[in-house]
Order: sequence, then C-alpha cells, then structure tokens
Amino acid sequence: MKIALISPKGPLYRSRGGIFKKSLRYQPLTLTTLAALVPPELNAQITVYDEGVQPIPETLDADIVGLTVITGTAKRAYELATRFRSEGKTVVLGGPHVTLMPNEASQHADAICVGYAEDTWPKLLRDFSQGELETSYHQPPLFSLDRPDMPYARRDLFDKSHFLTQAVFEATRSCAHDCEFCVAPAAWGRQQYQKPIDWIINDIRQFGQKRIIFVDLNLISDRNYACALFTKMIPLNIEWFGLSTVLLAHDTELMDLAARSGCRGLLIGFESISSASLMDAKKHFNESVDYKKVIDELHRLGISVQGCFVFGLDHDTPDVFDATVEFALDTGIDLPRFAVLTPFPGTPLHTRLEKEGRIFSRDWDLYDGQHVVFQPCGMSVQELTQGHERAWKKSYEWASIARRLWVARNFQPLAFTANLGYRFYANNLHRYYNCDWPIQVFPPKTSNTPAAPTTTDSRAICG
Repeated sequence: MKIALISPKGPLYRSRGGIFKKSLRYQPLTLTTLAALVPPELNAQITVYDEGVQPIPETLDADIVGLTVITGTAKRAYELATRFRSEGKTVVLGGPHVTLMPNEASQHADAICVGYAEDTWPKLLRDFSQGELETSYHQPPLFSLDRPDMPYARRDLFDKSHFLTQAVFEATRSCAHDCEFCVAPAAWGRQQYQKPIDWIINDIRQFGQKRIIFVDLNLISDRNYACALFTKMIPLNIEWFGLSTVLLAHDTELMDLAARSGCRGLLIGFESISSASLMDAKKHFNESVDYKKVIDELHRLGISVQGCFVFGLDHDTPDVFDATVEFALDTGIDLPRFAVLTPFPGTPLHTRLEKEGRIFSRDWDLYDGQHVVFQPCGMSVQELTQGHERAWKKSYEWASIARRLWVARNFQPLAFTANLGYRFYANNLHRYYNCDWPIQVFPPKTSNTPAAPTTTDSRAICG
C-alpha cells in the first residue's frame, strides 16, 4: 500500500516562495503523527508533503491520499481531492474544518475522519486494505491520549532543511475555555486530553534536540499536570517555547517552575486591551490580569512574550489599532501579532454573526485571520482592513523593534531574527494577497450569502 499525506497550502503560500520564509516555519506535527499511526502489518510506503514549502508532484504515486484541512486551506484541499479522485486514487479528508463541516467535506472525498484520528485512522486504513472502506469515521466517545504504547511521530519523513526546527512536540489537546471565536471547543469540546508525561519525556530525549516547541493550545490548563510535566523536564536541560493563557499570572509558583523547566518563550492571547472587547470575545478571564505586570514578570524570568491581538470585536473603534501598537511598544512585547476577527464555521461567533446577517463572504480562502469577511460594528470594513495592516507595519518599524526589545531587555540573536521575519511579513502583505479586496469588490448576494453592507455607518448594521 502506498500512502501520501498532504498539508495543503493556504493563501499566504500561493505565490512562489510564500510570504513566510524558512526562519518563521517549524515542521508540522499532524502528518508525522498520522504516519506513525499507520498499522505496521500493512507494510505501507508513506510519503509526506507540506505544500507550504514543497510542491506536490504532478504524478503522485499513491493508492490512498490523506489531506489535513483547516478552513483557510479547504478550497485548495478540495481542488487537490478532485484531481486525485479523477486519477483513481482514494481520498480521505480530516482536520478541524472537516470536523466542523463534515457534510461539506464528504462531498469532496471517498471518506472523512471527524475528530481526533488516533483510533479512526488505523481502522480506516485496515478497512481500505480489505476493500471495506466506509464513508465516514468518527472519534469514539471514550477517546483518550493516555496511551503509553503510542508510537512517536515520524519526523524523519520530512526533509529537515525546509524548516527552522523539527523539534515540535505535543503534551495536551484542546482547551477548557470557551472563547467565542475559537475553533477548538467547537470542534473538540472543552475537555483537555493529556498524553502520559513519561511518554513525552522519552520522546524529547530520543529526538535529542535542546530547543523545542510545544504546540499545545494551553499547556497550563491543568495545573497539576503542568507542574508534573515541568518538574520532569528540569533534568533535560532544554529550552522550550509554547502557548499559555494570561491566567499564568495568578500562579507565580507555576510561572517560576515553567522558567526552571526551560521555558524561554510563550505565545499568549491578550486579544484586546479593551475590557468591553474582551467581553465580546467571551474572554472575561483576561480581565483579571494586569497585562503589563505579567509581561514584566515573564521578562524577569527570561521568558519572551509573543502577544496576540484580535481586531474587529464589536466594541473596537478606529482608535484601537494605534492604541494596541503603543501598548505593545510600552510593555516591550517581544513579538506582537495581529489578526482580524474571523467567524470560522461551527464557532459561536459564526452562528451569531450569521444570525445578525453580518457575514458577507464564505470564500474559505479568506478565512485566514488576515481578511475581513464580516461587517464590524464600530468601524467600516475599509477601516478594519487598513487599520490591521497599519498595526503590523508600525509594530515592525526599525524604531519599534528597537524600542520593544530594549524595554524587554531582550538582546538575544533569536529575538532580533524573529522580528526581522515578522518585519518582512508586515511589509509584504500586499504582495501575497489583496489586503484591500473588500474595499473594491464585494461578493454578489446569493440565497446563502448576505450582501455586503454598503453603508459606512456600522451602527446601522449592529444597532
């Protein structure tokens, strides 16, 4: 059996070379995990393709093709699926978008995997080998990652020269919170699944890298688990980067333990500097934290901060962009990141905005967190589009980079290199997708797509 596993490219990679360069890209974990889950008795030949960094061969030598799909890559995935099916190959689709939109995805595949694939993917392959493939496979209700016999990801299948690092790990999945715009609780629920800690430690040891990345959505969601993991990581003498919520600020003991375990950087979803906007996002727990204080404390411990902000929440007005940039500069956020609020299908945000008639595009290519696909309340579509791009550019001016890193006292070469990468991104948005597309043209109204509002008075839309 010959299996090809593919991660389709999104809009940011449609141009030759893509907007991101190697310095900003780490090896994806999904495909290497799926490869490890292939039953050994099938004696399968496995190839993996991350289309963001490598082309898919014109002639793909495979019997069955698996594509992992997020909303921003759905159109490309369906395009590839159509091509492969026309060539007589069996196509399987899985991933977050498929889990959220199974009926849509099933129209483009011979089979779909809904939910996590640890149980369903091996069964699907065994069924395929016996000529008994079913049209859909669903995550079982008693799913668990507490499996000491799990195989380690097949990181060796990728060419490491394409990536900054292959040392990508995962300890937990999903998140206990229910933020309105987040895909995770909509797709997989709020229960956090946890891998055995000894299994994770062994995986880190056997891979042998001293600088690693955790891709967990919220590594500190379960305090007891996080403490046990961090404690066992201390003897490894590694440096690691991961994701956390601002609630880490309430637990100085856990914060200190994270630093002792080797934490050197955290991506944190601040989302907004406005209390009203945080309420819009249903992220009220952020209000309990003094952002500047937690940033200062993390810097004191030698932990850099990648701070994420979302523009377009209902209480956002045109002054939000400059105010957020100034906050990032004043607090010395090492790497600020900005996104446009995006109503991903299946999320409570999508349901609400659809009910309010505010979504004017369902072109999945635009659902990448960088395009406006809905009518905001406190500003026009044009103001949101231009303000978002302006925030990126202002944050990564030479003077802004110097000011942020000086405040953070972060003089590490990696910090400067990462800022250079994001400076390139900020100043080249227009080269890789049309940032002002909503200003010039709106999609025509169909029975399923509300027309884009033509008024600049957003209060006429939001009441």
